[in-house]
Amino acid sequence: MKLGIVGLPNVGKSTLFNAITNAGAESANYPFCTIDPNVGMVAVPDERLDFLAEMYSPKKYTPAVIEFVDIAGLVRGASKGEGLGNKFLSNIRMTDAIVHVVRCFDDENVIHVEGGTDPLRDIDLIELELGMADIEMVERRIDKAKKAAKGGDKKFLHEAEVFEGLLAHLNDGRSARSYACDEDDAALIRTSELLTLKPIIYAANMDEDGFADYENVGYFQKVRERADAEGAQVLPVCAKLEQEIGELPEEDKAAFLEDLGMSESGLARLIKCSYTLLGLISFLTAGSDEVRAWTIKRGTKAPQAAGKIHSDFERGFIRAEIVAFDDLRECGSMAAAREKGLVRSEGKDYVMHDGDVTLFRFNV
Repeated sequence: MKLGIVGLPNVGKSTLFNAITNAGAESANYPFCTIDPNVGMVAVPDERLDFLAEMYSPKKYTPAVIEFVDIAGLVRGASKGEGLGNKFLSNIRMTDAIVHVVRCFDDENVIHVEGGTDPLRDIDLIELELGMADIEMVERRIDKAKKAAKGGDKKFLHEAEVFEGLLAHLNDGRSARSYACDEDDAALIRTSELLTLKPIIYAANMDEDGFADYENVGYFQKVRERADAEGAQVLPVCAKLEQEIGELPEEDKAAFLEDLGMSESGLARLIKCSYTLLGLISFLTAGSDEVRAWTIKRGTKAPQAAGKIHSDFERGFIRAEIVAFDDLRECGSMAAAREKGLVRSEGKDYVMHDGDVTLFRFNV
């Protein structure tokens, strides 16, 4: 999974990226200090995998991984190439979802490129720039489809009709995400890599005082209302605080979070938001060689999950031997789980569940 962290200059975007990846992206109080996208690979924290590692003492421990891309600050006119616009837009096309960092605090010592704090204006500005870039792409797609349809091919005639409908929707200032159509047309639209089609998490960045009582921060309430209306996720966060947490030794982080009244870090909360937003779950494999978490789409069937490990597993799938992680933990060992009849044999139609500890049987 690849998440693009975006936002206007000086909203706390690179500070948050630094905090969650410890990748050391430069952070400074002026626009465009992040010129090339900084990339950080982050292991997904998973206590279930830790438990399995204690149980099996494996040679290898492999958690799921998320790639974060810190993309240069966007400014008004980016769709026309202003600032680092073209570079920004090309980088964001490569991501699965967008983490839109929105400034929700006032600080006269931190320059705001638009002159002052207004989270909804900032959201609208970025959506406008992404929408304008999408309009250009959709117009090109329509022209291409019409040229291909000159011979009377109904497939391309329909494609042109679908994108013309979408174009009218975009010209009304709305996102591709909110365009209503049937699943076949939606699948066609998804082939176009539109920016406003990408799912969004709004990271509402507050100062420490605001974050301590974020439910009563007016800026945050506005962002949450927007997210609810769009079916997006919203994450209250204090980038500065997350940076402090990220710099602590691992053994001190839990105590620091407890002192702050927080049960988990911003990274853990952001990962949960991402999995929910993208409809992802993890199944687990365990043995003396390796314990590993595998990320799949919710609703994936057993053979396709097996194919995540190796194509031969899917091609020669026989069955999946599965025990729910909670059952395995309660039993204390795989042998005890088998004795209690909790290890199930599942076939090709089995839909995988989050936390399934799985052994695939196959023959090729």
